[in-house]
Amino acid sequence: MKVIQFEDKPLAHYSYAIISGNEMVLVDPARDPKPYYLLAEKHNTKIKAVFETHPHADFVSSHLQIHKETGATIYVSKLVGANYPHQGFDDGNSITIGEIKFSAINSPGHSPDSITVIAVDDEKNHAMFSGDTLFIGDVGRPDLREKAGNMKAKREELAQSMYHTMQHKFNHLPNETIVYPAHGAGSLCGKNISTDSQSTLGRERKENWAFKKLTEEQFVSHILKDQPFIPSYFGFNVDINKKGADNLKNSIAKSTFHFKLDHSNLKNILIVDTRNKEDFNKNHLPHSINIMAQTEDDKFETWLGSIVKPGELFYIVVNSINERDNMLNRVAKIGYEKQLKGVITLSDVNYIESESLKLEEFKDRLDNFTIIDIRNKSEVEQGKVFESAISIPLNKLRDSKDSIPIDKPIVVHCAGGYRSAAGRSIISNLVENISVYDLGEEVNKFKK
Repeated sequence: MKVIQFEDKPLAHYSYAIISGNEMVLVDPARDPKPYYLLAEKHNTKIKAVFETHPHADFVSSHLQIHKETGATIYVSKLVGANYPHQGFDDGNSITIGEIKFSAINSPGHSPDSITVIAVDDEKNHAMFSGDTLFIGDVGRPDLREKAGNMKAKREELAQSMYHTMQHKFNHLPNETIVYPAHGAGSLCGKNISTDSQSTLGRERKENWAFKKLTEEQFVSHILKDQPFIPSYFGFNVDINKKGADNLKNSIAKSTFHFKLDHSNLKNILIVDTRNKEDFNKNHLPHSINIMAQTEDDKFETWLGSIVKPGELFYIVVNSINERDNMLNRVAKIGYEKQLKGVITLSDVNYIESESLKLEEFKDRLDNFTIIDIRNKSEVEQGKVFESAISIPLNKLRDSKDSIPIDKPIVVHCAGGYRSAAGRSIISNLVENISVYDLGEEVNKFKK
């Protein structure tokens, strides 16, 4: 059994191609199908099937586009109520492609319509593509389907379902079964996911907390505690994936392009500036929010979908025309390309420059500043950096104008400097005649 794992690092998303002979199967493909097509060309294989383990919340899948362009059959649980051409794939269903038998296990918990896809080759090698049910070191969060999808379910109900899934659904599989999850560390679909990209079922049975001998009550209490925040776009993506996304290239082609913009007439519309904070601070358009997207380590997609609401129109600013296509693809990964008005590069016209914090003055006179901590609730609960800080998570900042004092200069901090750039830019748009500073990476000098 030949399994190729693809990683979308900003979203900590894993997708898979399984090759047997001259046939290929895909599991939970990302928005852009091109990498899978290139692999099929390289190995001279035909894409025969696409398995969707559930309607994903954190990214848009290309399953419908792949079906239209290759003729591959989409297999998904009948419980999804999918609006695209598909075959139901649930307990008792199986198909053979090449020399591999694929079968379905309904594995509710992360969502009520999740399946785990089991692959067994002619040498009895076992693999499980567990979607967002079983991660390495953790299981999927159960609190994303209360307001989205064909089947809505309360978090307590799904937590109970996950308990029974972990207790009963995989017992017949050998310890040697290789576990291939849909996400790794950094995903908001779980809270303590390992950095390992795969494991064995035997190892997970020994090390994963979800396989421990817990009562249902203990399990439910643990899984519901300290889950990360839910980004605005998660329910939006569930609905897109239930319907099937439009063709990627056609969809991103509709945004406009403004080269070396030399006048600011973009009033009453959000500007998302993706440049690094040094360039942003030197010069940026009014109403801009600085969500950096310079490397794969920048969690641009997650924060775009957390700060900007589904349906809200916006422009993005990039450094160069060379970045345009990449940024369009990153926006489309979370289905936001239809609300993107256009892409902008800036001319040398001076717009707005951000003030720099005088660190020594801040360090000596903390009481002269309002300090705003934009880390997530669970981070703050582990300990404050500044006792006097006001805690407002970044994803809630745009709606928190009334919670921000305006009697002193404001200093914004996060855990390491990436989020605070966005936070400073958001608060600057909310207050007038008050200096707003980004503590940035210097926050590390204040940690105990």
